[in-house]
Amino acid sequence: MFIEKNNKIRAALFKQLELLNDEQFNQKPEPDAWSPKEIFEHLIKLENVIKDGITYQLANPKSPKARRKPIQLTTLRIIKAKAPTYIVPSTEFQTIEEMKTTLHTARMELLSVYESSDKETLNNKSLKHPIFGQLPLVQWFSFVGYHEKRHLRQLEKTIEKIKGHKE
Repeated sequence: MFIEKNNKIRAALFKQLELLNDEQFNQKPEPDAWSPKEIFEHLIKLENVIKDGITYQLANPKSPKARRKPIQLTTLRIIKAKAPTYIVPSTEFQTIEEMKTTLHTARMELLSVYESSDKETLNNKSLKHPIFGQLPLVQWFSFVGYHEKRHLRQLEKTIEKIKGHKE
């Protein structure tokens, strides 16, 4: 089930933070790259957008049914995607603990939507993804994990650069 997979990815993401202090967490490895904090903020914004979108579509009687898509492709970093402006992170300084807490809260709110929803409805309504198009609502919960796995790889490379261990 998606919950266990997502939890493993989240644990790996949090484990990476043990290598950093708050200053390094907010440090960009290169001028045009995201800092670890910005990666986390992006994940937080995305989970909140997904939660709000699913909640909206659950109440929308005209939400269309959609075919399942190969969302596992999200993990392939060779496929580049530019983040929509509404999920682009700020450069505001945040502590590791603040961001971990906020990301955890976003996940609990998303899981609450899942647990309080009728599974048939989650399969029969959809929410549009910028690349995949209409995704059944039920796929969005797995998508969050795949997306986070993609950014886990980005975080690992970012930390290597910040720590001075070039590829």
